[in-house]
Amino acid sequence: MQESYLMSEIALARINSFGNTSPKADFVPPSEGTFFILTASQLKVLIKEAIQPLQDEFMELRATVARQGEMIAALESTQDTHAENSLIQLRLINDLRETAKPREITKTQENRIKILRALLAARGGKMLAKEARHIMKMDKGAFSRLVDAMPGYIETKPYSLNKRQTVLILKNRSIVDDNDQRLTLD
Repeated sequence: MQESYLMSEIALARINSFGNTSPKADFVPPSEGTFFILTASQLKVLIKEAIQPLQDEFMELRATVARQGEMIAALESTQDTHAENSLIQLRLINDLRETAKPREITKTQENRIKILRALLAARGGKMLAKEARHIMKMDKGAFSRLVDAMPGYIETKPYSLNKRQTVLILKNRSIVDDNDQRLTLD
């Protein structure tokens, strides 16, 4: 039927151009393949084949969006963890700064520092920490704080015969006792 349709068009065009009149300027003969006759099932198949690549790309994009959503959720979780860790670190830093601040030496500590320096001077500048603590009748914590309060005067080292014990060494300084007498250790 398509051929007869084309043939009738061609015949009509020839009749119109017959004689000494020129063919119509606006007439364009139809090209082959311009007209299709398809059944509904054939049209469905063509449409399905045409949109299949688009459907595949759509499904890939949907999967990509889902993966990106999972990645964003993981990153948000990591960011929250980092924020919590930063807060904990800041709190620890502030706590360390508070404990690192030099504490005021009380009158009792000042007296004990003088006693300990005099005790070490009397023993030649060296003494076991345990022995000094017993002589001064102090508990371990208080004695440790006392030694820490005088870093410029006393040096601590492990005892050479027993590494679990500590030796207190009076640094080479001049000491003024309660009677304003100068003691020097060399």
